[in-house]
Amino acid sequence: MGSVTYFNSASLDGYIAGPDGRWDWATPDAEVHAFVNDLLAAARTHLYGRKVYDVMKVWDDLPLDDLSPAEREFALQWRDADKIVYSKTLAAVTTRRTELRADFDPVAVRQMADAAAGPIAIGGGQLASVAARAGVLDEVHVVIAPAHIGGGVRFLDAGLRLDLELIGERRFGNGFVYLGYRVLRGNGETPFGWSATTARS
Repeated sequence: MGSVTYFNSASLDGYIAGPDGRWDWATPDAEVHAFVNDLLAAARTHLYGRKVYDVMKVWDDLPLDDLSPAEREFALQWRDADKIVYSKTLAAVTTRRTELRADFDPVAVRQMADAAAGPIAIGGGQLASVAARAGVLDEVHVVIAPAHIGGGVRFLDAGLRLDLELIGERRFGNGFVYLGYRVLRGNGETPFGWSATTARS
């Protein structure tokens, strides 16, 4: 049984992009990038909203010879994964192994996760917040960058309450810190999630 898992980088004050839309302050070095590759390797399906898809689709056709080893590994992982994009305004998708859907259906996502061998990865805080409110978000993973940016796009929506159980942590040489959590349900039970063995290494 798989899990529905949200991963992103964030500033110390909880933003994934600044007021100007930039996230260069969160650019990973080789150590962090390799760790993220390992963390996401088991996710064979990625879920996106339109804005995050527009950012991520560059990985579909970047020349591999121009990339660092960690970037090349991520590009190959991304190309080999199935993608579902949720948008009512996007007319078509242009990347391989990608499906366009108008609405996020939490029942269908739960069924997909239950049938999967590994995690279903959500990209983007807005979609992750929708999944959390629908009760289908199982895990939250964040790499915190050593930056306080004062505003912008939130890691998760304001007003969203989640009780969490720590399952992994790691400190990197460049000052970045990883934290991984299971989402606790109302009765204190945790859903099935992926192994935190890599996260704790």
